[in-house]
Amino acid sequence: MTFDRDLDLALERIIRAPRTTVWNAWTDPSQLERWWIPAPARCRVDRLDPRPGGAFVTRMSDDGAEFVPHTDACFVAVDELERLVFTNAVDSTWRPASPAPVAMTATITLDDHPDGTDYRIVVRHGTPDARAHHEKLGFTDGWGTVAAQLAAFAEGVR
Repeated sequence: MTFDRDLDLALERIIRAPRTTVWNAWTDPSQLERWWIPAPARCRVDRLDPRPGGAFVTRMSDDGAEFVPHTDACFVAVDELERLVFTNAVDSTWRPASPAPVAMTATITLDDHPDGTDYRIVVRHGTPDARAHHEKLGFTDGWGTVAAQLAAFAEGVR
């Protein structure tokens, strides 16, 4: 897939952990809960079925008591240890969705790197306005924070 500067946002980092560790952090609900939402907010995974058509549903809490909807998406493609693609434009029950704050399709790619895992994210949007809105909402800070939390988690797994 090509990167479209008008529609897509991306980030990349090296995670100093094996690709299997990073993959498991994405596909094991108990691990995903530990890094998926920027701290100090907390995550609860309701459903995580990493297969094409599988559900990806999380909730978040600012106080650890009340959890509200966060992600209601489905996986579009899953290539073990290499790639996860999910969209919130279709919800976990395969119904068309109009998610807030923006509809998107995210591609997470994992490749071997001499220092661990080359971790890449491309988030695709339907219009330049949707891309700009997501960027203005803090894509780099939000997804960057989550990627840093994933790295800290994966690098600490032994």
